[in-house]
This record gives sequence, structure tokens and C-alpha cells, in this order.
Amino acid sequence: MTTNFIAKALPLVAAVAFCAFSAPAPAEPVKVVAAENFYGDLASQIGGDNVAVTSILSNPDEDPHLFEASPETAKALTDAKVVIVNGVDYDPWMEKLLSAHKAPGRKEIIVGQLVGHKPGDNPHLWYDPSYMKAAAKALVADLSAIDPAHKADYEQGYAKFTESLKPMDDKIAAMRKSFAGQPVTASEPVFGYQAGLIGLKVHNEKYALAIMNNAEPTPSEVAGFENDLKGKKVKAMLYNAQASEPAVGKLVDLAKANGIPVVGVSETEPPNSTYQAWMMGQLDALDKALSVKTQ
Repeated sequence: MTTNFIAKALPLVAAVAFCAFSAPAPAEPVKVVAAENFYGDLASQIGGDNVAVTSILSNPDEDPHLFEASPETAKALTDAKVVIVNGVDYDPWMEKLLSAHKAPGRKEIIVGQLVGHKPGDNPHLWYDPSYMKAAAKALVADLSAIDPAHKADYEQGYAKFTESLKPMDDKIAAMRKSFAGQPVTASEPVFGYQAGLIGLKVHNEKYALAIMNNAEPTPSEVAGFENDLKGKKVKAMLYNAQASEPAVGKLVDLAKANGIPVVGVSETEPPNSTYQAWMMGQLDALDKALSVKTQ
């Protein structure tokens, strides 16, 4: 009986042993590097535990236009399977690093190229929710190609992400209904895409471009901005809360002195936030500002 039991048990033991040795090892998370933290947040929301995300630009106190890549930045790209770059000359340091450090099989998402923008266009693409959806769709395709075992997870993450943008789309549509055609001014074109979606009439665009490009606005551009504030020709002033230009600070003070509501916007997602909460917070602040009746 003992011999017979052992004989019967041996195939079972062998089968268990075979399964143990033949079972695939758990896959490591796909390494994703994002030039900016809002794209990193996008990757984390879509990939979940299946991705390991590194965001290069994540300090809200740092001016992204003045950023310089470090050796650590290049090191982060070494094992990256997917890299997300804004493009449109916003993060040229990343595009240079990608060219200098080629990696076979690495997927590169350059959002500007993806949505049809070129250098010279407003580079703050993430302010248009449709562009974030396009980046998300490209990311799902790349992650699914690299890690087909979790394709369903990535597709589910994409569906959840796009659904989460619906309140933002609805908010923009409601604000367009209320404020389309209203005049505003901005020290930089950070909020430009959403301003366009809302239908706002943005004054002093040449001044804003000069400040964004670290150039000196002309005296007439400065005078035009000041006259809009003193003459109360605009309903609100948007400014880049991340940049510390003394000239812009004076305009903020001038706006407040003339009862013009001021709304700070930023280029980097705040810590412990999400892309959705960040955008909605700024939209709410602008909605409130535009609802104020200036004297």
C-alpha cells in the first residue's frame, strides 16, 4: 500500500514542481519618465501599480523655463521604457537628452507633435483637456505594447481618467456660456488654451509672450497693460504665480489697487494634488473673479 501511494503521489509532486519552475516571475513595473509632473500624474493614474513613474520637473517654486538638466536627469532615462515630453520648445533639455542617450525599444511621447503644435506656439498644452486625453491614449498604446499582460488594466485606467475630466469639460462649457467675450489680461500665456476654450478675449498678448520668453516688453506694451488696469478695461488679471518678475509684481499690485480681481495660475502641478483638482481649483478661482462686478 505504501509503495502504491508513493507511486500515485510522485506524478502529483512532479506536476507541482514543474508549475513552480515554469510559472513566469512577476513582472517589474514599467519605468516611465515624465519631463513634467502633470504628465507623471497622468501616467500614475493610468498605470497604477503596473508603472514606476519619475517626474523631472516637480518643484512648484521653480521656473520651468529656467530649468537645466542634471546628471541625475540623464540617469533617470537609462532604464526608462516610456518617456513623456511636452515638446514645443518647452522642455528642449529633455529632447536633447533623448537624442544623446538612445535606447532601443524605448517609447517616446512628444505631446506637441502628437497634437499638431510646433515651436512658436503656446507651449502650455496641458491646459487643454483634449490634449491630455490624446497623451493618455498614446500612453495606453505604448504601455500595452510593452506590457501586454496588463493591457486591460491600462485601458481601464484610460477610461477612468477620461471620465474624471468630464467635470472639467462641463465647468469650461458653463463658464463659456457665462463669460464668452469677456476681456481679461495675462502676464504670461500659461492659461491660454483654457482661456480660448472659455471664449475669453485676452489682452496684452505681446507683453505676455515677452515675459514668457524672458524678454523685455516694449514701453508701449507695458503702457498698454497698465492702461487696461487703470481704465478697468478688463474683468480679471491672470498671472504666473511660479515666476517672480518684479515688473509683473507691480502689475499685480496695480490690478489690486484698481479693484481688478487677480488669479494666480501655475505651470507645475502642486504637491499632493492631482491634475484634475489643480485645474478645477484654478477654474473655480477664475469663475469667482469674473463674477465680481468691478467698480
